[in-house]
Amino acid sequence: MLEKFLHKKYSLMLEQAGVEINGGRPWDILVNNPDTYRRVFFYGTLGLGESYMDRWWDCERLDQFFTRVFSATGGEQVGALPHLLNLVQAALFNMQNAKRAFHVGEKHYDTSPEFMRKMLGKSMIYSCGYWKDAQNLEQAQEAKLKLIMDKLMLEPGMEVLDIGCGWGGAAKYAAENYGVSVTGITVSKQQADVARKQCRGLPVKILLQDYRLLDGQFDRAYSIGMFEHVGYKNHSNYMKVVRGKLKQDGLFVLHTIGNDKSRKSACPWINKYIFPGGLLPSAVQISKSCEKVFVLEDWQNFGNDYDKTLMAWHENFQRHWQGHGAHDERFYRMWSYYLMICAAAFRARTQFLWQIVLSPGGMQKVYYAPR
Repeated sequence: MLEKFLHKKYSLMLEQAGVEINGGRPWDILVNNPDTYRRVFFYGTLGLGESYMDRWWDCERLDQFFTRVFSATGGEQVGALPHLLNLVQAALFNMQNAKRAFHVGEKHYDTSPEFMRKMLGKSMIYSCGYWKDAQNLEQAQEAKLKLIMDKLMLEPGMEVLDIGCGWGGAAKYAAENYGVSVTGITVSKQQADVARKQCRGLPVKILLQDYRLLDGQFDRAYSIGMFEHVGYKNHSNYMKVVRGKLKQDGLFVLHTIGNDKSRKSACPWINKYIFPGGLLPSAVQISKSCEKVFVLEDWQNFGNDYDKTLMAWHENFQRHWQGHGAHDERFYRMWSYYLMICAAAFRARTQFLWQIVLSPGGMQKVYYAPR
């Protein structure tokens, strides 16, 4: 029978990662439905994620399970039909064009602001914290914002552009602590509404629009966790758009998740359930997009901090889940799966967190980046 063949096949594969099917360790998986093997065989990572959402298999510590799997496989995708279809789509179409710009906002970022606040904390910062000297999530997020603003060398009175402003936490921090005016853009209506409330009374303007429609000139610009939605076909144009909005002596900080390999399509499960059209850039793809557009001033990696950030979010998510009745158990398993596979990817060093400082024409003196 196919199930017996697949059980043996996957048992041998997982054995190389130090994982046992129906074993007793926290990272071992318990198969509740034997059809799981067939589903994974035909649908790859999409089938693996969906079968977990449907309780076809369980694991006490998903983060540890996937850390072992990613470390053993290098995070490579299973070449099943959904992955192949994603590759074909990515080759034939621009999956992150302007017409699709608001799709990810509607699918992911328009999730209940109250749900997000409980998971992310009061700052509602949905990106990697900086844990160098931090003792908790709030301290790590504030340290990250300070790091970015200091890298920008902000001065009172500057006009600053926030590309992908989220719920307004970074814009609020910059305006309150550095005396600058901020224009933030987002493709999420919910984010725009919350950001305007958070920044009320401050010199902050929040716009609901795509980055390709930007107007104005700015002294500084930053983008925190938005470049992951741009897509490899648009990387170069994105850099040119940002360059066109910066003054000649300006600075741009790009805060983005990075992939260890150049890819043209994302994990089918992530694409369907979490970030439609999302695609993590590689170092090569970023460097190529900056060529003849920006001068690279600094590049910092602190990807291990995203593991800690995601685990803190997951802890908050679990703590507040019972009080959030708007979603069912399948959503709970989907969201846990998302947070845990992402934490594992950073722990296994197949994904990174980069802060990159770029200037239009090169700094006139040595740029000493804060750490």
